[in-house]
Amino acid sequence: MPTIVCMLRGVNVGGHNQIKMDALRALCASLSLKDPQTYVQSGNVVFRSDERNLVRLSEGIESAIEKKFGFRPEIVLRCAPDLKEIVARNPFAKRLGLDPGKLAVIFFKETPGAEACENLLQTKADDEEIHTAGREFYIYFSRGMGQSRLFAAIGRKLKSGTARNWNTVTKLLEMANKLESKH
Repeated sequence: MPTIVCMLRGVNVGGHNQIKMDALRALCASLSLKDPQTYVQSGNVVFRSDERNLVRLSEGIESAIEKKFGFRPEIVLRCAPDLKEIVARNPFAKRLGLDPGKLAVIFFKETPGAEACENLLQTKADDEEIHTAGREFYIYFSRGMGQSRLFAAIGRKLKSGTARNWNTVTKLLEMANKLESKH
């Protein structure tokens, strides 16, 4: 039974799309997802599932959230081995002195198109740095995400995906590893 990391886009941001994490865990349990565990209020859930079709699984979770909470967030899923690979291929890993709170990974359901990526890479980003790697973008926001023109451009140009800072990414991997080791 695979361990899955589920990341909801745009929940509990600015008073919109509110979901309490205990309600999200209960919803996941009602969908027969095993051992659901949440992390912080931004909509992160780690669970085990018999479902191997991640498209069907994400659509089922999105529909259940819409039915229960009245809005349909985009959901991005990664299996635990995928998340391990994402952490392992961090292009910033060997750099000294980087603040992990200013490093983010943007997770997409599908690989963004080449034209969209090229347009994004041409965005003037001051001293920010972006690396694309398939369905993930790694970005170092030297002044933080809140001050970033690049982060705003991603939202405008790609209109999908969900960002997690590096501390959250590694914590989700830790939770997935712990859940896998139990079973």
